[in-house]
Amino acid sequence: MKSQDTPFEGGPMDGRVLPVLLGPTGHPPKTYRIPVPDPAGGPPTVLVYRRVPRAHSGKLGLVQGWKYEYDPEGRAGGRLKWPWSKPDAGPGA
Repeated sequence: MKSQDTPFEGGPMDGRVLPVLLGPTGHPPKTYRIPVPDPAGGPPTVLVYRRVPRAHSGKLGLVQGWKYEYDPEGRAGGRLKWPWSKPDAGPGA
């Protein structure tokens, strides 16, 4: 499997570069979850990072690499959004 050195921005991993495995399309995963163990022995805290383009090429606007940005809310993503799907339950629901 191929891997790519991918930078992380924001949150506890800010400024670090980690090798991330690439999928069959040659892209890293859309979300990257990092479990952090609790020192008191409780359930681990999960840090969520979202993939965003690092840069775009000049004329065609193609993506030139990826980076991960910290998502402090840690929303559950990655599910398909169909027109007939129910909307996500908000905090007031």
